[in-house]
Amino acid sequence: MRRLAAIQQDSGRGLAVDRHELMRLLAGDGAAAKAALAALADGADFFVSEASPRLSDGHAGIFAIRHQCMQRKGAEVPGWERAVALLRKRAQFIRIWQVETLDRSWIYTFFLTEDGGDLIACAGVRRPDGAPPQ
Repeated sequence: MRRLAAIQQDSGRGLAVDRHELMRLLAGDGAAAKAALAALADGADFFVSEASPRLSDGHAGIFAIRHQCMQRKGAEVPGWERAVALLRKRAQFIRIWQVETLDRSWIYTFFLTEDGGDLIACAGVRRPDGAPPQ
């Protein structure tokens, strides 16, 4: 896991993260994180997918089902198996963030600890036709 230093409360709407700190956090965590990092460097948007903390091991089942569905549809899904395994590994509260590429063909989901201080895992998804995931 990598440490994120610049997390702040954002007017009660959740956590705010500085782009450069997020890029530093994603550096070197695997293929999906490197791709998300490249997307951020190109100006991709990033946002909180789920502002409320979720329990990781319970939420892992949901992401395992999503992973299976995406695979059945033929989507490219780098990092999902690893992410689900890491979420199941130990129970902790997490926050879920996403990075969407400028052409909207890829969405990278990354899982942070409850305080937003550590990256647990990063995974990506791209539909076979290149359209953004629904």
